[in-house]
Amino acid sequence: MQNPLKDYPFNVILASQSPRRQTLLRETGLDFEILVKPTDESYPDDLQAEEIALHVSRIKAQAFDLNEFPDHTLIITADTIVWLNGECIGKPADEEDAVKMLSKLSGRKHTVCTGVCLKSKEKYQEFFVNTDVYFRKLTEAEIRYYVAHFRPFDKAGAYGIQEWIGFIGVEKIEGSYFNVMGLPVQRLYCELLSFAQGFR
Repeated sequence: MQNPLKDYPFNVILASQSPRRQTLLRETGLDFEILVKPTDESYPDDLQAEEIALHVSRIKAQAFDLNEFPDHTLIITADTIVWLNGECIGKPADEEDAVKMLSKLSGRKHTVCTGVCLKSKEKYQEFFVNTDVYFRKLTEAEIRYYVAHFRPFDKAGAYGIQEWIGFIGVEKIEGSYFNVMGLPVQRLYCELLSFAQGFR
């Protein structure tokens, strides 16, 4: 038996520079290229939680003119945000900003929201996945050690659950672990199979 994603009927492009997303998608066995278009990732103030992640993911998808690509090209875009008590927490600007973000998350539950878009000339699908993450109370020394040694400036919420702070700080999660890493890969796998129906 072969992997259901082998000989996938689309030329797949992952529009993400995130090494974590690239690794997670690669582990499914799907062949893909990486191409990122510059985008304005701002969003309306009235959007909340997964609405923000989906909005930015749509902007990333809209940046691609599929007339510039061969037929049966599929673009995958994704965006991940951290949502804490009505506030969107994105990527930190610098070391002190990362410390402030982690201090806010310390001892509390937050929600990691990822929006994903699948776009081809023939079809369009989008979905989101939310995961609740519970941090124990972190000391300032723990936070500063993590930020100084792991420099999580490319990560929403200023942390990677697969890194040191995830091992020592996360009490539990409710939902997809891989979503917290930046890509809800189990749901994406199912959506990719659905997307390909009728094209094999």
